[in-house]
Amino acid sequence: MQRRKKSDHRRFWIIAGINLLLSPLVLYALLCLSRPPRTNQEQILFNGVVYQRRALSTPRLVMMHIVTVDLTAAGVKPLVTPGIPNQEQGTTKARTTTEFLREFQLQLAINASYFYPFRENNPWDYYPHSGDIAYPLGDAIANGSRYAKPQQSRGVVCFSPKNVAKILASGQCPQDTVQGVAGKEILVTDGKPVISQLPDDQPYSRVVVAVNKEGTKLWLIIVDGKQPFYSDGLTIPELSKTVADLGVYTALKMDGGGSTTLAVTTSDGVKVLNAPIHTHVPMRERPVANHLGFFALNRESGRRGRRDEGG
Repeated sequence: MQRRKKSDHRRFWIIAGINLLLSPLVLYALLCLSRPPRTNQEQILFNGVVYQRRALSTPRLVMMHIVTVDLTAAGVKPLVTPGIPNQEQGTTKARTTTEFLREFQLQLAINASYFYPFRENNPWDYYPHSGDIAYPLGDAIANGSRYAKPQQSRGVVCFSPKNVAKILASGQCPQDTVQGVAGKEILVTDGKPVISQLPDDQPYSRVVVAVNKEGTKLWLIIVDGKQPFYSDGLTIPELSKTVADLGVYTALKMDGGGSTTLAVTTSDGVKVLNAPIHTHVPMRERPVANHLGFFALNRESGRRGRRDEGG
């Protein structure tokens, strides 16, 4: 009897140990299954806002998300994450993209500028966390107030008081800009892809903002990456050609990698439309320095999309 108890005790600890070892793999698998399916989709999100999901098989497995925004549509207005009032110039409070949506009651948003400081060692050791101080790189204007210093090497997307968008390689938005934010390289100019001179460019997660010649139509292009067997991403030359093929006039590359996030407010709350991967964890959002978001109206009601109440 005593021997049987010892055997049962040993068996219990073996099973418990196996379950403990397998639990991270099970959790990882569940997170992978929660990613958007590799199927094509197109839908109208809001008045003047159309979303497409494209599952590509060439040049490799790639998931692409394209949002087309009609800047002339009623209710459509941009918003860049504001700086921190009465703080050192160029500072913001880091937020995830869904936190940005909730806080400012927006309908759609992406991550925007490159920023510092930044580290990503493991799922527990990274910076910034939500609420930490961050410094966006390049020009940043929110509600007509410039809070970060322009840099010539970083292209900008700028919105005028009449809701006209421009992408400029100069690195600085015009004086009357209402909302403006910096990215980095210009990928498309005059409708043609810019040839990249970057050596050893590898497929990666990407975020792009593009406009038409009149500045009345805007594209948000999000490419998932760093996720084998789901989406490996695109190189910069591939990205430039893909974006130019959409018919854009000018395009600007924003921060990518683990920052890559597209989120929307729905009737059921805030939802991430792509597959972000922060600290190697699928569907985990990275807190970033700033964002580019949009107010929009529901087609049916003509009212702003309902704010998420889920907390």
